[in-house]
Amino acid sequence: MNFFESQDAARRASGKLFALFALAVVSLIALTNVLVMLVLGTLTSEQRQIGFSFDWQLFVVVSVGVGSVVALGSLYKIVSLRGGGARVAEMMNGRLLLPDSNDLLERRLLNVVEEMAIASGTPVPPVYVMAESGINAFAAGYSPSDAVIGVTRGAMETLNREQLQGVIAHEFSHILHGDMRINIRLIGVLHGILVLGIIGYYILRSGSRSRRSKDAAGVAILGLGLVVIGYTGTFFGNLIKAAVSRQREYLADASAVQFTRNPEGIGGALMQIGAASTRSYLDHPASQEISHALFEEGRRSALSGLYATHPPLEDRIRAILPDWNGDYSIATKPDPGGNGDEETAQEQTSTKPELAVLGTLGVLAGGAVGTIGAPSAPHLIAASAIVDSLPSAVLAAARQPSSARALAYYLILDNDPAQRSQQCDYLAESADEGVYDELQRLLKFGWVPGDEQRLPLAEIALPALRQLSAPQFALFKRNFEALIAQDNKIKLFEWCLQKFLFHHLSQVYLSSKPPGIGRKKLLACAGSVAVVLGVISYNQKSAKQSPAELFRKGVEELGLSVELPQAEQLSYEQVDQALSELSAINPLQKPALLKACAACIQGDGVVSALEIDLLRTVAAILDCPMPPLTRSD
Repeated sequence: MNFFESQDAARRASGKLFALFALAVVSLIALTNVLVMLVLGTLTSEQRQIGFSFDWQLFVVVSVGVGSVVALGSLYKIVSLRGGGARVAEMMNGRLLLPDSNDLLERRLLNVVEEMAIASGTPVPPVYVMAESGINAFAAGYSPSDAVIGVTRGAMETLNREQLQGVIAHEFSHILHGDMRINIRLIGVLHGILVLGIIGYYILRSGSRSRRSKDAAGVAILGLGLVVIGYTGTFFGNLIKAAVSRQREYLADASAVQFTRNPEGIGGALMQIGAASTRSYLDHPASQEISHALFEEGRRSALSGLYATHPPLEDRIRAILPDWNGDYSIATKPDPGGNGDEETAQEQTSTKPELAVLGTLGVLAGGAVGTIGAPSAPHLIAASAIVDSLPSAVLAAARQPSSARALAYYLILDNDPAQRSQQCDYLAESADEGVYDELQRLLKFGWVPGDEQRLPLAEIALPALRQLSAPQFALFKRNFEALIAQDNKIKLFEWCLQKFLFHHLSQVYLSSKPPGIGRKKLLACAGSVAVVLGVISYNQKSAKQSPAELFRKGVEELGLSVELPQAEQLSYEQVDQALSELSAINPLQKPALLKACAACIQGDGVVSALEIDLLRTVAAILDCPMPPLTRSD
């Protein structure tokens, strides 16, 4: 199953989830009605014997009441998780890892996550560590833009680098394929089912404290009954989680092997879980709520065979390593300090791959689109090579909130000295305290980014930019736009960087509905297609092909009948609106659109680094993360 099929499957799984949820709610309504009418019959019986009294009016009231309680409970949880993955990490008492940590294990984990993100074309997610001895991890969020990675201390201390890499690759599969969105919605909707049990518990407690014996029996029956119904809801919830998540764990394991090209990595991690006395179990009470989002089972359960959210550990290992003999102890022993692992990683990345830059032919239309959501070992090696090529001072700047803003400004400063001076004067007056000083340090350093380094730098800077306060983000966005507008024209790279950064950051900072999976048809968005392909065609400035010829090559990929708009009729505002509409098309139609964009770009036989940035930016806005291009694509 490729990325786009997986996205479409995630959309269908969401429908399945809500169908199962509705069935569970109907069952709870029926059970609660039986309970209430049983209690009513008991209370109205003169002998106080257990009886049953049916009343249609009461049936409607109880049904509406139960439905409202479940709906409000779910809505409350969904709203509380509106902040995305960070809210889930905080719910688990996760501690945000900072890039200046002196802990070697924490730095190793951050490096692995950073490389994985760049290799997959996603924003680098913030990393949280849970103070748990069990070996486990999770990815949480509504989209790659607000995703976080959570890892237990036990996993950091027990797993070696390649095993940790396998676990993180598994979690990135969940980020790429839409599983996180399903998982976080499951947390929300299932909370509503459990509310009835909570209400029953408080009724039971209040009834036991009541000194009036007249109604004590009925109140006790009602409270106890609601508690039982609450446990029934828990049972339904676990069945729903199991039905939705088990198969996707196998898919994530397979994706991790493809990503790292190292089955011993994730296979060894699973063996380490089997060999550990604490296994993957977590002590935090909220682990039950996010059990379906974890790398492995978070709790012991007598009914694990019935509603476990993960396949049996042995089955997962054999699916990865068919020749495994059942011995957990053969997993590679970890290096406690992590130094040996880092040396091995450096050896693996010493042979740096050629990246697809100026003059690359024929790599885009098929190869690049085929890598979306399916990064592989060459992309991981390319990501390591990109990070290794960056000066340590620049990397340090990208990883801190003040200097990350300065670095973003630095990347769009004008080459003309006079214009650059005006931009710096503007920032001296308007930037937050410390940001202008950081910018001056970068200017004195005098580093010029390579063509293949710019978007990866933006990816690396995103976790630091996500730490800004809301006013700081608003000022950063305003300053960024002002710098671009100072020369009264927007350059293509400026637009790419602006869209890339604020597409991802806006999903974190702006109060908007979490992104869903689109249903629109491409045919209904023909006007937006013409705008996007038109801007790409006009920006080629090719001596070999006219914009009309390049546009025609893109349209032929789609089979649409659309005309090239006049150049003076196009603006970047129109492109923004067009891409916003196109982001809502069905996932299965996005590959054709991206191939059409690629056909326009490579229509003249020459592909520049800026054009690659443009393609990757368009893909990011369509929520189709594209890995860095290599010669093998």
